[in-house]
Amino acid sequence: MLKKSCFTASKGVVMTSVFLATFFTSSAFSALLPQQAKFDFVFELPKIETTMYARPYVAIWIEDSQRKPVKTIQLWVGKDEWLKDLRSWWRKVGRYDRELVDAVTSATRSAGQYRFSWDGTDDSNQRLEQGEYTLYIEAVREHGGRNQLRQKMTLTNQEAHYQLKPTEEIGNVTLHYQVK
Repeated sequence: MLKKSCFTASKGVVMTSVFLATFFTSSAFSALLPQQAKFDFVFELPKIETTMYARPYVAIWIEDSQRKPVKTIQLWVGKDEWLKDLRSWWRKVGRYDRELVDAVTSATRSAGQYRFSWDGTDDSNQRLEQGEYTLYIEAVREHGGRNQLRQKMTLTNQEAHYQLKPTEEIGNVTLHYQVK
């Protein structure tokens, strides 16, 4: 009887230890991005010489490691009817969240260099957890091309710097993740 009780007690300790290890390593207790974390973007739309140039529609968003969209950072579209032309973004985000579309949409932009920042929060203004994310940039131009860039990123409490290779519709993109 004593041996059985010892086994039962140790089995209970093991089960409790397994439960606590699982509980404390779950996402409920994962570290959030530092409060002062900031992502600075330098984004370029190249000048394209053509007789039928139209300003591109652009979507810039972040997905988590499960490929779930967590933040739409920029959305440049002239009219709502053109949102569907940003196919990847539209399929993942746009067709499901009309309030978000209204909140983040701004006018299309001409060729040039643009700077903007992201504070490490999701679309609900909640701080994201540290981890693996992917940045997507999609640009589509009427009478023109369609390009998409993506960059995997590790966001923790350490700074990171990324340089994306330009395409025909998307120029130089520089990303700097700061935690100071």
